[in-house]
Amino acid sequence: MRLPRDLSGEDLARALAVFGYGITRQTGSHMRLTTQESGEHHVTIPRHGSLRVGTVAAVLAEVGKHFGLPREDILQRVFP
Repeated sequence: MRLPRDLSGEDLARALAVFGYGITRQTGSHMRLTTQESGEHHVTIPRHGSLRVGTVAAVLAEVGKHFGLPREDILQRVFP
């Protein structure tokens, strides 16, 4: 499955709610999301209109590492 293009930071933050992530703070143009599922974990996402594909890939890789899931499983859950 391909990574989505033209995805905003807010869209990605909303999509990660599937894994229990919620915005805990914002500093400048970056949001910090936190989940308590499978232990506490934080990811930082830029609050930009369109994220680069590499940024989306890096965030999803971090989430996958925390939950012990491959990228394909993460993509299927976040973008059904």
